Order: sequence, then C-alpha cells, then structure tokens
Amino acid sequence: MTRSDDLIHDPKGGMPRLIEIMRRLRDPETGCPWDIEQDFATIAPYTIEEAYEVADAIEREAWDDLKGELGDLLFQSVFHAQMADERGWFDIDDVANQMSDKMVARHPHVFGTESRDKSAEQQTADWETIKAAERAAKARTGVLDDVALGLPALLRAMKLQKRAARVGFDWPEIDPVLDKVAEEAREVVEARESLTHAEVTEEIGDLLFVLANVARHLDVDPEAALRGTNAKFVRRFGQIEARLAAAGKRPEDSDLAEMDALWDAVKAEERAAKKT
Repeated sequence: MTRSDDLIHDPKGGMPRLIEIMRRLRDPETGCPWDIEQDFATIAPYTIEEAYEVADAIEREAWDDLKGELGDLLFQSVFHAQMADERGWFDIDDVANQMSDKMVARHPHVFGTESRDKSAEQQTADWETIKAAERAAKARTGVLDDVALGLPALLRAMKLQKRAARVGFDWPEIDPVLDKVAEEAREVVEARESLTHAEVTEEIGDLLFVLANVARHLDVDPEAALRGTNAKFVRRFGQIEARLAAAGKRPEDSDLAEMDALWDAVKAEERAAKKT
C-alpha cells in the first residue's frame, strides 16, 4: 500500500485525506471516469444544490444531517479547487488563504487597530466601504457590478435592491411599494389578455421583483418566506391525501371541491392549534 493509500484509508486524515481523494478521483489514468469528465460548468449545479441542502438541514434543525451536508458542500469546494489546480490557476490552500486575507482585511476592529466599540449598523457600513474599495480595485465600479448572476432569482433581486438602496435609489417607506404591487398585478392581468407569452413572462418577473422589494422593506427574507410556504403546502396537501386515504380514495379519485374543502378544514385546524 502506498503512502497515498494510507492517507485515503485514514479515518482521521481530515482535509489532507479529502484533498488526496479528490486528486485520485480526477487522475486521468486511474481515476473515476465520471469525475474526470466534469468541468466547472457541470459541477456548479451540484454546488448550488448542496448549499440548499445545508440550509434545509438547518431549517429542520437536523444537526446530524448538517454534518454530512456541510461535508458535501466542502467537497464541492475541493472539487472546483482540484480542477483549477490541474490548470495551474490555484489550489485549495490558495482558496483558504485568500478567504483568510479577506476576513482579516474586512475586520480591522477584530484583527487590526480599530476599536470594537461601534454598533452593528456602523460595522455594516464599514463592511460595505471596504467591499466598495475591493470592487474598485477589481475595476468593478458600478453599484451592482458584483451581485452574482448565479444566485437564486429572488435572492438576487433582494441583493440588487439593497445595493441600489445604499445609494438612495429606494422608496423611503413601504406604502408606494405596496401600490406598485397592485399596479404590477393589474399589468399581469392585462398582459394575459393581449400580450405574447414573452411579454407575460416579463410582467410576471416585474411582479415578483416588486414582491421581493416588499419583503425587503418588511425585513423578510423572500427565499425563506417562500420555503416556509412550500413546506406548509406540502404539509397541508399531505393531510388531504391522508384524509382521502382514510375514505379509501386517492387525489385522482377526488375533485377540486372535495379537496378544497379538506384544505380549508386542515387550515382551520392548524389555526385553532396555534391559539391553544
């Protein structure tokens, strides 16, 4: 057994073990054909998926699951770093060192000489000042330049709006934002009746964007809000299925009127339970 094999089979091998496993998986002669065929573009969707699974484990407070999900996400970073190393760009140590440098530079009140005696709001403002200087150094001078394209659409809308708000492009209160929701909803109805599918799609996008703005003004994470509603829908629909099954039926054996009545019953029971 080689020294590399010893490390791979060492249950206490830590990060060096994971890095060596990734290197071996990508070995063009002895590695895994699937891993060898991958590139940054094909792996990126898995990276996004693993990040969501981390968030899901946290939301479920499934702490044993979280350890595994964090490992899956860490493996994604190692995978990307290995592909970059093969091209001579950087390796996982460069990734870690750059992140460390960034955190030290962005926290002068912890790692430098600045005072820690400031509010969270002031620290946020200082953080944005430092990030603006970093963008300028990268020739990214536009206010919205570095809001990542790959973010989920609702989250990116929120970040774009927050960034614009910092330079004064924002409604000062929520009432005109709510008025805008009504306006965009009317435009969706009008578009449905007279416009092309592409134009209807654009109007739906406008409505979702302004709804994200409502969430921002109310200090609500729209992604978290929608995840919660998705979970509620799954829970309530599961109750509909269970009640139909108790009557010897499946959803496809039912109709909208019956299922809607069951939905209302489940919702009423949930609301009553919250009051007790």
